[in-house]
Amino acid sequence: MAGKHTAPREYWKLKRQYPAYLDAVEALGAAVRRAGPLDEKATQLVQIGAAAAIRSEGALHSHVRRALDAGATPDEIRHALISITSTIGFPNVRAALSWADDVFGKMRAKK
Repeated sequence: MAGKHTAPREYWKLKRQYPAYLDAVEALGAAVRRAGPLDEKATQLVQIGAAAAIRSEGALHSHVRRALDAGATPDEIRHALISITSTIGFPNVRAALSWADDVFGKMRAKK
């Protein structure tokens, strides 16, 4: 797991219980990132949209942190989220924006 952020406790528990499984999941992620022309920032913005679509708060937090590490700004992340309103609906976007704000708040608190 790249970046300056620590993975959630649940990730490390799963990593200890099923190390080969998590190694395979991480290898798949790395292969996908290398498979095409999108840079890391664009890839993370896409994954933010997917996390919002499936209403996965944990995944959204993770991909917001990764997008920030890849150079995305909070405004770019918010724009990526509001861009999918007609696809996933306003309530889902509003929830995703609040989850992104969780990460932005922690980021501001560290400064």
